[in-house]
Order: sequence, then structure tokens, then C-alpha cells
Amino acid sequence: MKILTFPSGPYRTNCYVVVSMPTKEAAIIDPSPGSFARVEKVIEEQGLTPTQLILTHSHWDHIADASHFVQKWHLPVLIHPEDAKNLIQPGSDHIPYSVPIQGVLPSKLLNEGDSIMIGESKWTVLHTPGHSPGCICLWCEEEKTVISGDTLFKGTFGNPQLPTGEPARMLPSLKRLSLLPGDTVVYPGHGEATTIAQEKWLEQAETLFGE
Repeated sequence: MKILTFPSGPYRTNCYVVVSMPTKEAAIIDPSPGSFARVEKVIEEQGLTPTQLILTHSHWDHIADASHFVQKWHLPVLIHPEDAKNLIQPGSDHIPYSVPIQGVLPSKLLNEGDSIMIGESKWTVLHTPGHSPGCICLWCEEEKTVISGDTLFKGTFGNPQLPTGEPARMLPSLKRLSLLPGDTVVYPGHGEATTIAQEKWLEQAETLFGE
């Protein structure tokens, strides 16, 4: 397996392409603004086969190019049900956005514990609300990897004070991620990768919420 990273848009939101090396199948995760052209080029150059489009949540900077990927490859679109509305009707979450976005319909709704196959790799859906009600992380136990969306970043976490935020749900989500093996590599929605062990502050995350 390899993970290609394409930071794109005004917030440098990470669009990820997760590639199964034996099959060259690829899943596209969080199609950020302006990511499509760059991802398309790499997919064609490397002879990859896109199989699905997965969204960690539906904030505009994570869904902006979704329609381009769907139109190009007719990909199934996967998202948690609590974030599906803003994917269909961008802006319905009352967060202003600054680029043109065409809504798309989800093909499959993801729930806690669901399994997703990317080639030969099995990924588990972790429902981690707080930044938005339908935030998910994707965990591959075999590869010791988690794609954390806007739940966990290097040194910090996603803002729970947005219109979609729920501070009371953020702490349990962070504590849950803290229980993953320390050598798990974290690929966040913004910024560079880290590991669970490097994020030692997670062990005392409750102090950040006044608990």
C-alpha cells in the first residue's frame, strides 16, 4: 500500500489517494478544492484504477472537487449519514465557502465498524464526531495507519466550535484515537503526518475541555 498526498485549496486540505500496490486500485479520500487535475494526472501516469471516493466529512474544503471525480470515473461516493446532507446541498451546514461546488449524491452511507476494501487492504470506519456530526476516521490495522480527517492533526484537533461542531462529542473521539497502537501513522486532513505516540497530549485531552 502507498498513500499519495495532495494538499489543495485555500486551507491546504489533504486529498489522499490510497493505492493497493498488488492491484493498482486506488481510493480517493477528501477531494479538496483544486485537487482533481493533479490527482487525475498522477492516476493516468501511474496506471491506477480509481474505485471509490470516500469523505471523512462534508465541510466544503473536503468535498469541493467531488463532482469532478464522479463525472470522470463514475465512482461510488461513501460518507457517514450525519454528514450526507451538506454533500448533497453544499452550504446547508451554514459554513460559508469560497469556491464553486456542485453537490453529489452518496452511493453508500458509512457507519461505525463498517469495513471498506481498498484492493487487498481492509479499512475500518471509526465514527469520530465533534468537528462535525458525521466525521469518520479510516483505520487499517494491518498497515498501522489511520486517516483522521479533521478529528486529529499533528499537535492539535479539529475545531468543535463551528456550526457543525459538538464539543461534548469531540473528547470521546480523541480519547478513542489515543487507544490506537502508538506506532499507528496518522494522516490528517491538514498538515503533515504524525503518529499516535507522538501526540502525547492525547493522554490528557480532557484537560483541554475543562474536565
